[in-house]
Amino acid sequence: MNDSDSPTVVLVHGAFADGSSWSGVIERLSTRGITTVAVANPLRGVSADSAYLASVLGQTPGPIILVGHSYGGALISNAATGNENVVALVFVAAFAPDEGEVLGQIEAGSKDSVLNSALVPRQYPTTDGGSATEFLIDPAKARDAFAGDVSDQQATLISAVQRPVAELAFGEPSGPPAWKEKPSWAVVATGDKAAGTDVVRSMAERAGANITEVEGSHVIMISRPDVVTDVIMEAVSTARSPVGSMGA
Repeated sequence: MNDSDSPTVVLVHGAFADGSSWSGVIERLSTRGITTVAVANPLRGVSADSAYLASVLGQTPGPIILVGHSYGGALISNAATGNENVVALVFVAAFAPDEGEVLGQIEAGSKDSVLNSALVPRQYPTTDGGSATEFLIDPAKARDAFAGDVSDQQATLISAVQRPVAELAFGEPSGPPAWKEKPSWAVVATGDKAAGTDVVRSMAERAGANITEVEGSHVIMISRPDVVTDVIMEAVSTARSPVGSMGA
């Protein structure tokens, strides 16, 4: 693979977030000459969000390194299945569900996650004239449950700009996972109280991912963008190699 085939890194944020959560990673990838796209995740449900992501990938030329944080990990697992342009997956404090698994049920079994106790339900209108439930994080609990290793200013900002996630995102079964057919990497934050370190680690191990464990909270891409960038660059290097995991 020559320089003209250098992969595009596509970043997918998780629940309660937006593309700006990748700012530190984007800055570092840019200095290394890596083309990067941060997708606007709709946060409306696994099937709808995965379909949206798949449409973005279908309009992104050349090889792709697909990176997902938290709930975004479920989306990259679904959207990349069968897409030959996606050459590697990177899970950042992220879920990597198998077919038929439901994130809400998985979370209920975590001994490390405290996120459910920090969620506040709200209603939003649906296109059929009805309503559905979405969730926000209680600002008073956001630091402990979500962002324990960032500055007070960053924690306040994360809480203020958070985007609600539909209940369907954690209640809908996942589809066939791309990690069964593509090489993957994973960053496991040892202080993850949102997705839960135990859940993230076990899913990464099951996926056969190249795992990097680092001390930090669920928003490890904000608190340790250097580590996350280095892991993404490992995937990029493999994609650039003429003999890498793609030929294995």
